[in-house]
Amino acid sequence: MSETIGFIGLGNMGRPMAINLLKAGYNLQVYNRDESKTQDLVEAGARRGARPRDVVNHGSIVITMLANDEALEAVTLGNDGLLAHLGPGGIHLSMSTVSPAMARKMQQLHEQQDCAYVAAPVFGRPEAAAARQLWIAVAGKPEGKQRVRRILDTLGQGQFDFGEEAANANVVKISGNFMLAAAMEAMGEAFTLGEKNGIERSKMYELFTQTLFACPAYQSYGKRIAEKNFEPVGFTMQLALKDVNLVLDAAKEVQSPMPFASHLSNRLLSGLARGRADRDWSELSRGILDDAGIE
Repeated sequence: MSETIGFIGLGNMGRPMAINLLKAGYNLQVYNRDESKTQDLVEAGARRGARPRDVVNHGSIVITMLANDEALEAVTLGNDGLLAHLGPGGIHLSMSTVSPAMARKMQQLHEQQDCAYVAAPVFGRPEAAAARQLWIAVAGKPEGKQRVRRILDTLGQGQFDFGEEAANANVVKISGNFMLAAAMEAMGEAFTLGEKNGIERSKMYELFTQTLFACPAYQSYGKRIAEKNFEPVGFTMQLALKDVNLVLDAAKEVQSPMPFASHLSNRLLSGLARGRADRDWSELSRGILDDAGIE
């Protein structure tokens, strides 16, 4: 495959995704703020850019996988940003978890430049990204979605289309992360109740994940929470707090109360206050242990 695409953002998720594109035969041009994270990709055949604009070809596709709204704006806008150099017919495939408001802004800015902005945030931890097992929520104009479909097929196991408004995909993504955090809170509270009554946490985990809650979210995160083993870190508490606050912002915008999201925001904020910002987000359950006087 000879198509050349740009890839910006080589963190825990972006790096294995970029590696899979190289393995699939794409010519890859990569940029990361910390240049050292590009080295192994360059050794594998990618070309490094010193600025976001350096990985963009006129009318081409560029992928971004970044931490937040601010990072997305930083690599997109300005003279060194990707948008000024993407050109008519170009596509910005944004796979980051950003606010719906930012997605709306980006889609409008790209359309003004005769470019397409396709939102395609993903569900899955770094190991799922490496195994090409991501689930992808997609939204944007049909022409853009059709052109990036093969790329998304390379990166994930399935796609769900949420229409032409790019923001829709990000509403779905932050809603999913809210639901995952809610499940972790529920498991943490239930297992702690059992522990304080002399019941083994692992026994509760086995029953629930083989019967009522036999699904990947409960099986994967439940094991961590039951065993109080939160390594390796896949998605940090700091990023989880960002996403839950995005949920609250989106809910406020449309006047849709989400009281449990407020609770989760406080739970994660407490974790940050205890020095857990860079710990895995499943460790939010340690705050429940703190409250129960176990740790």
